[in-house]
Amino acid sequence: MTTETSSSSVAESARRGVSGISTDLFINGEWVPSASGRRFDVVNPATEEVITTVANGNADDARRAIEAAGAAQKDWAATPPRVRSEILRRAYDLIMSRQDELALVMTTEMGKPLAEARGEVAYAAEFFRWFSEEAVRIGGDQMVTGDGANRIMVSKEPVGPCVLVTPWNFPLAMGTRKIGPAIAAGCTMVFKPANLTPLSSLALVDILIEAGLPAGVLNVVCTKSASEVVTPWMESGIARKVSFTGSTGVGIRLLEQAAQNVMRSSMELGGNAPLIVFEDADLDRAVEGAFAAKMRNMGEACTAANRIFVQSSVAEEFAAMLARRLGALTVGNGAIDGTDVGPLVEEKALTKVQELVDDAVAKGARVVCGGSRPEGAGYFYSPTVLTGVDPSAHLMTEEIFGPVAPLIPFDTEDEVVAMANDTPWGLAGYLFTQDLDRAFRVGDALEVGMVGLNTGIVSNPAAPFGGIKASGLGREGGRVGIEEFLETKYMAMPRR
Repeated sequence: MTTETSSSSVAESARRGVSGISTDLFINGEWVPSASGRRFDVVNPATEEVITTVANGNADDARRAIEAAGAAQKDWAATPPRVRSEILRRAYDLIMSRQDELALVMTTEMGKPLAEARGEVAYAAEFFRWFSEEAVRIGGDQMVTGDGANRIMVSKEPVGPCVLVTPWNFPLAMGTRKIGPAIAAGCTMVFKPANLTPLSSLALVDILIEAGLPAGVLNVVCTKSASEVVTPWMESGIARKVSFTGSTGVGIRLLEQAAQNVMRSSMELGGNAPLIVFEDADLDRAVEGAFAAKMRNMGEACTAANRIFVQSSVAEEFAAMLARRLGALTVGNGAIDGTDVGPLVEEKALTKVQELVDDAVAKGARVVCGGSRPEGAGYFYSPTVLTGVDPSAHLMTEEIFGPVAPLIPFDTEDEVVAMANDTPWGLAGYLFTQDLDRAFRVGDALEVGMVGLNTGIVSNPAAPFGGIKASGLGREGGRVGIEEFLETKYMAMPRR
């Protein structure tokens, strides 16, 4: 099969894959057009072609959505936990039965290779299975006061209507990671997916409808103007919680808005993850770990290794090994078999990555492999390894969000810990060593919410995902994930 024929076949498959997805707004159990009648384009980043159009919600649509969520809250909160659990479990089964279909939608709208997209579909589904099990385990407490006069009864209640805002880089998993615990806890929702990748979220809505989610519990408004939709939700007085994943700057603005109505807030914000390779590390394992931490989703992840520190005695060997690993990858349309690295999500992202590389090279960095975009259509960038990166390079302080691995040598443990922590962000960090004492010592010293020890993957539905410092507030997933959607109520009772 020729490349031309293959590309044509892929394009036709993509069109069929998205043709069955509802592309209007979903409010109070119904698919409806936007109040303005406007729509916006969704573009395939591998071809720069328009896939379809989606309803462009505005402030009027936002108000209808939050009012629907508010009206549904009382009845939904009273729904038995087992009912909520079974809805989530059915949704899990439905997602897994449509893994290939959903993966193609995701690849078409945001670019990641099909194999990786299938992995995200399974990861996304697992949040529904995890929280289906947590729904029936919401607990409380009972005790007697110290003076013996009263009995303390502690219960958990849903926090109320929630504002959910997700990014484009994991378009299905970021939705299930927020929707899952909200459903389990008994909260209604208004949900704004990213405008670059709305189709995965809209496909998820159809699955939840089929799973039996009642009208008004989940309301979805896609839009090209996030503030036009999210601001009315934040100012409504109906919403009691906001859960946001995205940039630190936007997160700060949402926290300011949340303060006006004293809303509960969960923020998963930017990252600048350090990855540290000590001289005693298993280098083969460290290269694979760095590859996973850097190249997952083409580097478009807040947990991506942004700064790779390698002890000087093994720096040259590690650089050569990593360059061979990245240089052997095939760049192309993620929907074509054999592709390892898909495109970045949009032209702006591609431009930023190139500017960061050019800046580093101008300040003395050496390009070991990559360093440029391939010719032709699509927002592609070649996997890149840079050595000799100067601390003043912009990519040392900015999220790269692309397949670029900057290597920085270090000599001592204290030196590298100081460099790793020299950032306002604190989401994830990685270290590779075979010295157990060093592993715990450095792991404790890293100012991050998550540490990968001899692994480049930290995300798991069973783990509490989140960061410290400017990387956010709260945790998603794990046993604590549902607590973000629950309030604690205490009742005092005289002892008889």
